[in-house]
Amino acid sequence: MTLKNIKTEKKIEKAAVADSLQTVTPEPKMIFGIPADSFIVETNDVKQGQTLSDILYPAGISYLKIDELIKNTSDVFNVRNLRPGRPYHFFFDNDTAKRLRYFVYELNKIDYVCYDFSDSITAERRKRMVRKDTLTKSGIINSSLWVSMRNAGIDPNLALDLADIYAWTIDFYGIQKGDSYKVVYVVNRIDSVYAGIDNIVASRFTHSGKDFYAFRYKQDSVWDYFDEEGGSLRRAFLKAPLRFSRISSRFSNSRLHPVLKIRRPHHGVDYAAPTGTPVHAIGDGKVIKAAWSGGYGRRVVIKHNSTYTTGYAHLSRYGKGIKAGVFVKQGDVIGYVGMSGLATGPHLDFRFYKNGTPVDPLKVKSPPAIPIRKQNIDDYNAVIAKWMEVLK
Repeated sequence: MTLKNIKTEKKIEKAAVADSLQTVTPEPKMIFGIPADSFIVETNDVKQGQTLSDILYPAGISYLKIDELIKNTSDVFNVRNLRPGRPYHFFFDNDTAKRLRYFVYELNKIDYVCYDFSDSITAERRKRMVRKDTLTKSGIINSSLWVSMRNAGIDPNLALDLADIYAWTIDFYGIQKGDSYKVVYVVNRIDSVYAGIDNIVASRFTHSGKDFYAFRYKQDSVWDYFDEEGGSLRRAFLKAPLRFSRISSRFSNSRLHPVLKIRRPHHGVDYAAPTGTPVHAIGDGKVIKAAWSGGYGRRVVIKHNSTYTTGYAHLSRYGKGIKAGVFVKQGDVIGYVGMSGLATGPHLDFRFYKNGTPVDPLKVKSPPAIPIRKQNIDDYNAVIAKWMEVLK
């Protein structure tokens, strides 16, 4: 091989190496399907009483064009439905003219309307790309479930979701130091930004040395949670009418009344909680009373069936639409914690009656709901097998 050929080959080799080291052009940053890097993007929220004209005219859109937009795109979105607090975004040309090219109004976290001013004005309803990621998190409780998750950098809303799932099986007012949890759950990400929890797939909550499992499974076209044996975690009644609080007074036949200073029966459980804390119906039923009841203050009484009735007293106010005669579903907000009537501080006086006789709410055992059906049990076991390995 001649010296000339060697030099030529080295030049070709160097060129090939240089080509391989060239930086790959990154993909443009897309926001609402628009390459945001090519525009000047400005974001704001709709103000109280603000109209579309108030928003678009300062951005350089004439009243004539705004009128054209309203007339020609009303079938896509009625601009009279602008809501205070909803975000909107301007996409201006990245030059000295700074002409408005796109206007995006968010209907919610997923849906939005995009107005295109590039040529003739057009509008289109679109959906943002949502990515779902499956995460596994675990922790040990030292004070509360919420604090444990917050300290571990976990969305504390996961604590509320877990409380809902285990509301029929775990008394979250009795959580102890050393209890633990492990959760497999799905989160939503919009434009790679965290957008909340989608659902819990599987979990193990260890309370007082006992493991409580929950697995999400679709039966009879309805998603619900079941234990490792296929039993439903749903019960006829919730364990408590408040999500998080503390018990300040228990069921007793002789309690010193904090206001009257005399001993008399207290056939209920008091839950201390801040004024305004939502109070939930522990089961389906008919409201038979929603009125002032002497020392009970504002009180709601629900008849669940021919056997069971519950009472919720000292409320600051009633839930929306709550009055005698209406039917409520388990979990509905029927009122808010207060200190109406004879009370020294904000709390809920919760009472449970069986055949008209008061019983200790903390000792009531509810029958389970429908378990995994026989024809579904093999499929259910196959579904939970992989999650059981993760949780263990």
